[in-house]
Amino acid sequence: MTIPQPAADPAEHAAARRERVLREAVRHRLLDPEDALLAAFVDLDGVAASVAGLRAAFPAGPDVLHTFAAKANCLVPLLARLRELGLGCEVASPGELAQALAAGFRPDRIVLDSPAKTRRELAAALELGVAVNVDNWQELERVDALVGSGTPGSRIGVRLNPQVGGGSIGAMSTATATSKFGIGLADEGNGKRLVEAFRERPWLTWVHVHVGSQGCPLDLMAEGVARAVAFAARVNEELGRRQVVGVDLGGGLPVNFADDTTAPTFAEYAGLLRARVPELFDGGHRLATEFGRSLLAKNGFTAAYVEYTKTSGGRRIAVTHAGAQVATRTVFMPDTWPLRITAHHPSGAAKDGAPVPQDVAGPCCFAGDLVATGRPLPLLEPGDLVALLDTGAYYATTHFQYNSLPEPAVHGFTVDAAGAVRFVPLRRAQPVEELLRPV
Repeated sequence: MTIPQPAADPAEHAAARRERVLREAVRHRLLDPEDALLAAFVDLDGVAASVAGLRAAFPAGPDVLHTFAAKANCLVPLLARLRELGLGCEVASPGELAQALAAGFRPDRIVLDSPAKTRRELAAALELGVAVNVDNWQELERVDALVGSGTPGSRIGVRLNPQVGGGSIGAMSTATATSKFGIGLADEGNGKRLVEAFRERPWLTWVHVHVGSQGCPLDLMAEGVARAVAFAARVNEELGRRQVVGVDLGGGLPVNFADDTTAPTFAEYAGLLRARVPELFDGGHRLATEFGRSLLAKNGFTAAYVEYTKTSGGRRIAVTHAGAQVATRTVFMPDTWPLRITAHHPSGAAKDGAPVPQDVAGPCCFAGDLVATGRPLPLLEPGDLVALLDTGAYYATTHFQYNSLPEPAVHGFTVDAAGAVRFVPLRRAQPVEELLRPV
């Protein structure tokens, strides 16, 4: 068997690396036409490189905490790997908090964000010492009741909505005038009321801001950060003391799904912030970040077998085992979340040949279960493999249980200098029997 060697061109290198992994996955029967029809793969070397890029882009030291947004990939073994790489964890539900703790994150390196925190969630977080970003006025009253006259062991901040507008994907824009997240800075009376809230609560010491991720331009994100930093300065000036000591840069970066290039980079974003909000880097603020998709998306892919091919109304269709259950956003919003797809022989080797427009369909029983429509690919045949690229975040780890389709296995992998691939289990395939467990 001829295994492709890494090429000098980054795109060729990425393609050769994926092909090598697919070949080895087939050889180890992690992909099998009878027993493992679908599986996801996470490049642990790539994850480490992405984390290193993030850490290099921002100031180093104890006053900077980079957290990983658990929603992007909540598998405990992967969270543990990210912890080993020096990250903290941002969570948005009791389940994600439990997963973060199971992965070994110290409570003081966990940040809780959610627009719907219950009293029980808040009490548990404060008791543990987890950082909390308060989302709204009513939640602030709940925290008041829990803190009482004491001093909380958690660092507590307020999520500000800078109301700078949205990007090209409305559902991913969290700083519009009417966003459900945070307290609107521009709403009448809120600025003054927020200053008084900080004055009355010396334990309110952080501000949090999140403009959005996919579809949001960096300039818009930087403007949101600038407004939050300006508000922090206003609080400190009006109170005559340095009460706001930290800024939580919630949210992530948009991801390039068009090719193998990582763009924008963390360095580009940090450079823009330095130019737009230089005071953020002058040592006067502690910083936290909450990147998720941008750390993992390009470090993973999902592979599935082609079960059948057909032609209907002159259109070629390949029916595969990867559809809405692992590519939910792509299936329901294909123009917003398009995925690159590569075609492979049953061995995992890349297929060549003239591209033929064809639909790549999933196994779900509704007509719209398509991950690609009219996509030019080498002609797919039963037994071939397709790979859905850039799916290291969300996708297979955010499973949609349509048709009671079970969760696929997720495998981490590394490739050593000699080209040897080593697989690490991140999640086992869910057996069908598990769907039958009594309540």
